Amino acid sequence: MNSKKITVVALVAIVLVFFFLGMNAYQKRVQNSQAEKVSQVVQQAGSEPASQTDNRLVRFHSPVFGPSNAPVTIVEFFDPACETCRAFYPIVKDILKQYPNDVRLVIRYAPFHAGSDQVVKLLEAAKRQNKYQPVLEMILATQPQWADHGKPNIELAFRAAQEAGLDIAKAQADAQGSDIAAVLQQDIEDLTALEVTKTPTFFVNGRGLPSFGDQQLLALVAEEVAKARK
Repeated sequence: MNSKKITVVALVAIVLVFFFLGMNAYQKRVQNSQAEKVSQVVQQAGSEPASQTDNRLVRFHSPVFGPSNAPVTIVEFFDPACETCRAFYPIVKDILKQYPNDVRLVIRYAPFHAGSDQVVKLLEAAKRQNKYQPVLEMILATQPQWADHGKPNIELAFRAAQEAGLDIAKAQADAQGSDIAAVLQQDIEDLTALEVTKTPTFFVNGRGLPSFGDQQLLALVAEEVAKARK
């Protein structure tokens, strides 16, 4: 390799190093900013009676899995068209099974993908028929068929919901209600205020994940459960 090629390779390596350093610094700034906002929310909620707590992490309308009085709360900002949300769903279910009395899951909506807002409204309508979980699981199971990010086929998502036992005609009518639109709008306002930019985004008792991965989520939950049991 001649000197010219060596120089080019060295310059490329230097550029890559500075790029990765810059990306790491940016991610840390975003995480710090988000942590500060969440801390403010948690402090504000802590000054209110538990029955009145209604903040940017947990809203009264939010779907909840697990005991409502669990000492550890996982908040997931979730997009039904997100492949990673689909991959994490069984992991979160296993966490709930592992800690049946200690952990609850709160779902918040982050409809970043095209068509996700319509599926979110369908899920909210399913709550009125006590079909939320079976519809959610069927929606996720069939996600590869309907959730084309360029051109999602929402009709296939509706068919999947119907297969889960949903009265689809009633659900589609309910989904157009102003109350369901308000739920979606509130979640969008909250994710914007908390600087949530990707799905899934998890908070465990108000603590965001320092890095993204199932092991990090499991470790953070275990840590919070251990604290609660002391």
